[in-house]
Amino acid sequence: MSINQGHRAKKRFGQNFLQDQSVIARIVQNVAPKKEDKIVEIGPGQGALTIEIMRSSGAITAIELDRDLLEPLQKTCAPFGTLELHNVDALKFDFSTLFDGERKLRLVGNLPYNISTPILFHLLQHKEIIQDMHFMLQKEVVDRMAAVPGNKSYGRLSIMLQLYCEVTSLFDIGPEAFDPRPKVDSSIVRLVPREKVAVEIPDHETFAHLVTKSFAQRRKTLRNNLKGLINDNGFKAANIDPSRRAETLSLEEFGQLSQYLDITSS
Repeated sequence: MSINQGHRAKKRFGQNFLQDQSVIARIVQNVAPKKEDKIVEIGPGQGALTIEIMRSSGAITAIELDRDLLEPLQKTCAPFGTLELHNVDALKFDFSTLFDGERKLRLVGNLPYNISTPILFHLLQHKEIIQDMHFMLQKEVVDRMAAVPGNKSYGRLSIMLQLYCEVTSLFDIGPEAFDPRPKVDSSIVRLVPREKVAVEIPDHETFAHLVTKSFAQRRKTLRNNLKGLINDNGFKAANIDPSRRAETLSLEEFGQLSQYLDITSS
């Protein structure tokens, strides 16, 4: 069930409305919403997933940018419980305003492919008040998020998300589950913020800069990509071979390397 079948998807919002009830049921099964949960949906669209979550939770908070969907959403969801709607851009929204001091947020949503990565990094700023996140994203993005060292998809996104969250790719979804059909496959991913970062780092900005520089040119060695940032003494202290490529380093090894960025030549 969803709202207003006559509503035309808008390209500027990256809208692809989920229609397949079996996929929706599988998402809800993985989220496992409860009455006591504070569930926040980003981009409810036509409400197909919203309604099914509300059957279990009785209430949901939704962030929807498309004004044309607000009134139909309210009307269609009314029989299933309480819908709190915010007509704002999720990228600019302060999610801490939804935290009641007790219940951490449980985030769900079909994220627009064109802004999915910026939204993820925006949400990381609120990780202390988030219990978990279940998002539908482009499969290629989820592959990168969950990738391990040595995998061609492994890179900056893998490392920065896994530093702060446990990342699990749950299942894939074909284009036929949506209207209109996207040109790519999708995947459902679960992110659970860690109580503390996976490895010790000097600070976020320093670590992020190190990772970005390391992957600047994937075919080049660490020595070449990190020239001016870390020298042979630093590599030696971190016990990292500078002739390696960034894609071979584990998160733990990047953590080690980040501790020795200021070592100077002797």
